[in-house]
Amino acid sequence: MDINFVRERITQLRMAKGISEYQMSYDLGHSRGYINNISSGKSLPSLTELFAICDYFQITPAEFFDPSMGNPNLKKHVVSGLDLLSERDLQLIQSIIAHLIQRG
Repeated sequence: MDINFVRERITQLRMAKGISEYQMSYDLGHSRGYINNISSGKSLPSLTELFAICDYFQITPAEFFDPSMGNPNLKKHVVSGLDLLSERDLQLIQSIIAHLIQRG
């Protein structure tokens, strides 16, 4: 993990949420270019602001720093939906996942 990770991760999460840099800056209570400055490498968020960014995306700092988490909110939504399925449906989902993994 390097210094570019934070800016790339914010961009990844922002794009997954479908919001602009301007909108995110505004939502966080900052000037128009706040997120752009982070994304372009001109600045980094403070620790306090990083926690605010995690809250904004409704993720934990651990999820933010886990590169395997791609879109943590999507995974949370899928997992919570699994709780509502029958055992037979879960087995079907499991076989679909195995098939998709095999296809690569």
